[in-house]
Amino acid sequence: MYNGIGLQTARGSGTNGYAQSNKFFVKPRSTSGGGPGGPHRPLRSDAAGADGGGMRKPNKEILEHDRKRQVELKLLVLRNALEEHGYTEDEIEERVAEARKAAEAEAAAAAEEAGIGRGAGRPPLLGRGYGSVGVI
Repeated sequence: MYNGIGLQTARGSGTNGYAQSNKFFVKPRSTSGGGPGGPHRPLRSDAAGADGGGMRKPNKEILEHDRKRQVELKLLVLRNALEEHGYTEDEIEERVAEARKAAEAEAAAAAEEAGIGRGAGRPPLLGRGYGSVGVI
């Protein structure tokens, strides 16, 4: 035993007698204030629902990104289908470009209706390769 740490004697303990603290133990938070975890912070007014509690609103940027991914997935499926049918590379590029324009037009209308995207008062992300693609 050194400085009061460890066992009085290591004989029969199966260890060397040195006791270490568990650094990965997370103390549970107390629900009342003053505990080691402190009081829980209340939800922000924009994160709370209409009744002051409940689920938070989804992030608009994440929803927009998910719509873009869905559009790109559909365009990739279209490209694979056209390749299987034996179209040339130029014809495939032309048809995918037409489908992308149609998807952008539908997405712009859906985004403005939902209050997401270009109509939400936020400039489009430049250099991302998506433009304002949304829901098809």
